[in-house]
Amino acid sequence: MVLRLLFVLLIAFNIAVGAWLLLGQNDTHASFATDPGVPKLHLLSELPPPASTIAQAASIASAASTTAATASVPAPATTTTTRAPAAASTDANTLSYACMALGPFATQEDLRIARNALGAQVQRIRARQEQTMQMRGWWVHLPPSATHAAALAQARALGARNIQDYFVVSSGDNPNTVSLGLFKDPANARKRRDEILAAGFPAQVTERTENVPEYWLDLIPTDSKHFDWRSRIHDPAIGSHSTGCF
Repeated sequence: MVLRLLFVLLIAFNIAVGAWLLLGQNDTHASFATDPGVPKLHLLSELPPPASTIAQAASIASAASTTAATASVPAPATTTTTRAPAAASTDANTLSYACMALGPFATQEDLRIARNALGAQVQRIRARQEQTMQMRGWWVHLPPSATHAAALAQARALGARNIQDYFVVSSGDNPNTVSLGLFKDPANARKRRDEILAAGFPAQVTERTENVPEYWLDLIPTDSKHFDWRSRIHDPAIGSHSTGCF
C-alpha cells in the first residue's frame, strides 16, 4: 500500500516538474536565446546600415535636390550676336548695275555697228526688233474711183488742165486712186491741194503712216554709274531708257 502511494506520488511529482519545465520557464528561455557572453545573432535585414552608406545616400539626396532646384530656375536668356558683313564700299569705284535699252536703230547694220562699239562696257546684251507705226508724210490725192477706167479718165482730165506730177494707183491699199504727191511738210501738202481744188478737182490731204521695223539693244552695263554710251554711239536719234533685266 505504501509502495503504491509512493509510486503515485512519484508519478505526480514527475508530472509537476515536467509541467513546470514546459510552462514556467518559457519567458526566461525566450529572453536568453543564447548563452551568457555569446553575442546575439541578427539577420542581415535587421542590421543598421553602415555610416558610409548613410553618408553616400545623404550626398546623393543633396545632389538631387540641388539639380531639381537648378532645373526650376529659368536659364538666363542667351543673346547671339551675328556680325554683319562688312558694308560694301560706297566710294567712287563701287560698281552699280542697271538694265537699259538703246534705240531705235533704223537698220540692222546700225544695230550691229553699235553693238560692236560698246564692246567690253557691257556684261550682257541682246538685240530685238519691234514694229512701230511711223508717219511717212502727207499725201495729196483724188478720191478713189469705182473702176480703173474711171481713174484713168480723171488722170487724163488733170493732164488737160496742165496739171503734172500725178499717177494712177492700180493696186495696194488704195486702188483706182489718182495720187498727186507725197509731202513731208504739211504746208506744201496744203498748197498742192489748194491748186488742185482751184482747177476743179476734189483733192484731199491724208496723213500717211505705215508699220516699219525698228531695232533696239537691251543691255546690262558692266558699271552703270560710269557707263558713257554716247562716247561710242554718236547718232543723235538714238536714246536710252531703263528696262526690265533679262
